[in-house]
Amino acid sequence: MMRNLRQLHLTTSLTNPQLPFNFNSHFSLSFFSKPKPFSSSTPSSRGLSIRSVMDNTGGIPTKEMPVGVDAAAQEEFASLSVLLQEFSKISTIDKAWTIKPQNEDATSAMFLISQPDLLSNKRRKSILTTHILQKTDNAVSFRWAPFPVEMTGVSAVVPSPSGSKLLVVRNAEGDSPTHFEIWGASELKKDFSIPRKIHGSVYTDGWFEGISWNSDETVIAYAAEEPDLPKPTFNAFGLKKEASTDKDCGSWKGQGDWEEDWGETYSGKRQPALFVIDVNSGEVHGIAGIGRELSVGQVVWAPSVEGQQYLIFVGWPSDTRKLGIKYCYNRPCALYAIKAPSFKSDTGVTRSDAAEDSLIIKLTQSISSAFFPLFSPDGKSLVFLSARSSVDSGAHSATESLHKIEWPLNGKLSPSKITDVVSVVMCPEDGCFPGLYCSKLLDQPWLSDGHTMVLSSIWGSVQTILSVNVLSGQVSRITPSSSRSSWDILAMDGDNIVAVCSSPVSIPEIKYGSLVGKVSTDAKWNWSDVSSPITTCSEKVSSMLGSQQFDILNIPIRDVSENPTKGACKPFEAIYVSSKSSKSESPDPLIVVLHGGPHSILLASYAKSLAFLSALGYSLLIVNYRGSLGFGEEALQSLPGHIGTQDVNDVLTAIDYVIGKGLADPSKIFVVGGSHGGFLTTHLIGQAPERFVAAAARNPVCNLALMVGTSDIPEWCFFEAYGSEGKSIYTESPSAEHLSLLHSKSPIAHASKVKTPTIFLLGAKDLRVPLSNGIQYARALKEKGVENKVIVFPNDVHGIDKPQSDYESYLNIGAWFNKHLKS
Repeated sequence: MMRNLRQLHLTTSLTNPQLPFNFNSHFSLSFFSKPKPFSSSTPSSRGLSIRSVMDNTGGIPTKEMPVGVDAAAQEEFASLSVLLQEFSKISTIDKAWTIKPQNEDATSAMFLISQPDLLSNKRRKSILTTHILQKTDNAVSFRWAPFPVEMTGVSAVVPSPSGSKLLVVRNAEGDSPTHFEIWGASELKKDFSIPRKIHGSVYTDGWFEGISWNSDETVIAYAAEEPDLPKPTFNAFGLKKEASTDKDCGSWKGQGDWEEDWGETYSGKRQPALFVIDVNSGEVHGIAGIGRELSVGQVVWAPSVEGQQYLIFVGWPSDTRKLGIKYCYNRPCALYAIKAPSFKSDTGVTRSDAAEDSLIIKLTQSISSAFFPLFSPDGKSLVFLSARSSVDSGAHSATESLHKIEWPLNGKLSPSKITDVVSVVMCPEDGCFPGLYCSKLLDQPWLSDGHTMVLSSIWGSVQTILSVNVLSGQVSRITPSSSRSSWDILAMDGDNIVAVCSSPVSIPEIKYGSLVGKVSTDAKWNWSDVSSPITTCSEKVSSMLGSQQFDILNIPIRDVSENPTKGACKPFEAIYVSSKSSKSESPDPLIVVLHGGPHSILLASYAKSLAFLSALGYSLLIVNYRGSLGFGEEALQSLPGHIGTQDVNDVLTAIDYVIGKGLADPSKIFVVGGSHGGFLTTHLIGQAPERFVAAAARNPVCNLALMVGTSDIPEWCFFEAYGSEGKSIYTESPSAEHLSLLHSKSPIAHASKVKTPTIFLLGAKDLRVPLSNGIQYARALKEKGVENKVIVFPNDVHGIDKPQSDYESYLNIGAWFNKHLKS
């Protein structure tokens, strides 16, 4: 269809299998063309509770034994659940920080770890610390704490610049207050309770999120939800004219005016605003002068100029329709500056000069997108990313660019001249830099020369670590050129890098990159393996992954649209995962894996769900069709206006390619995808009905004509269906002609030809592709006598990423494919 949002988008549809011990979190419908017994995907009664599911014969399962499930099918499902649990135990690293105390040689590092808690249906978070010791032979040693410390109820953890203090934010649910805790080296220093009348939850989502300490560590700036607008109060005599905050059993609060929120995953999040808190007194003030016409976030402190400090923040217009913003980089945004309030002590009383001067200044008037602001170490340059290709074209995600503004040393701020540092790459030469596609920027990404920053970016089907000289614009690849794995930067340790590396056949491992010599455009880096208690797995998983191999294939295109650009004619990529023995024997059955977006990508990195499916004995073909990120802007922009044809043909071309190489048996091909990947899945089984044994679709786009009136991103339907003109013709009241074209581009137009048994996994709270899309398509298949199964997760959104739901989703996909492979 941030700091961490893009990477989340890359994997949201196809990762994180989890294990539920209670299946009461969803309901399931099975549609069959004729009476059949329950499939092997029906849960075992041993250790897994039985839902109220009726099969087509009308039988009602009991707690002891589901009707129609034979012992063999039950045993297989139980076996799959045990295997998936093995993959679900592996922890992930969410963030890392390095802290170098004064007068100490060793660097301290903190790793924020998460692991699914399947009984509570949440992810447990913990902090594990280590000391990084440099040795005389350029080697490095990590000395880990014996145990992690769990961060129960923690929403965000933010160390101060010196590392002497730690902010812990705890967002509460309902009407409970938010807590700010300030920790020292050995104790809790302060605990401030911020009531809802001051502000709601602090934004910790990776996009609006902005929590920033000032340089002397006395004030913290952050984004939080504004208090709700006043609502009417009623009692037995009608409207109460005098509002009261006291609870009164004889009255009730009315609903008031409906307020639009920011869509998918932001339900109820309507107006992020800026606040500052004094860490000594706990006094909180909203930043005056920013009206409700802006939603704000990503706040950072500017260097002090003539004794005055400014806050720099990102603002998104919010006085018109709030279209969904999750995964959507095409929302216009700009950088703004406003004077920071000062807290002064006067006879022990803390006060704020917030109203002193609340004029906001728009710094980036000449560009349609600016986000992730950060300052160079000398404070002279303000560097930021831009998604202007997305905003200007209408694509929800596209090639990014990097820019800078010279920060005025005289304190006179005004709209500034923007200098391009890294421009959008339209059509990269073979093997060359394809442009920027960043999932995050570190708060401190700088090397010691003060003008070279380090970041992670997508390069084809892998993620790599780059250095960028913001003076010359020179981009260099830091990660080993021979590596086909994906690398992500976690933190800087001076001129050294703490990173994580993984592949489809290897779990994430911590790597330490040491700069050889001085900083330069052609600098050399030594990469060391780091033994870590975080990145471990069972011997069973290790053995299974060790028996796998992968390759990144270049697939020549087969169909070319009229007047194609050079980039649209270049080959696309597919990641092929198989057992090491499969080449010498008959090929394993093949699962074609399709990403959403469509302007997203599936990387050559570890994904629990895909590792589980490959462990069942399937090869994987992960297709990054034209329109994916990481291949230049021309290739990406070739897809809008051609969805349902170009992307479908690319997938079929990739399938034919591996069949031609003897890597796949054409009679044993399966397909799975989510969101736009589900759009492709349901298109493929309609346009190529004889080619697939079975299919699985997670929250699929099946009917654009239905989606356009129900989604939080209706303009996406116009842009992807019409191409570049879709942005200008988008309307909230589509005509019959619009609806007709949207229908013709949709999988529902080919439903009458489908023969493939299909399982649907749907989130009932999905605002992006609402439940009705998948249900309508499943009913259409039922009407045509096509076997299908629908599982709905009542409390899940588009990603279906709650631990139990995600686990059960892939457990059922594996069982569904196994059942039809054997039939």
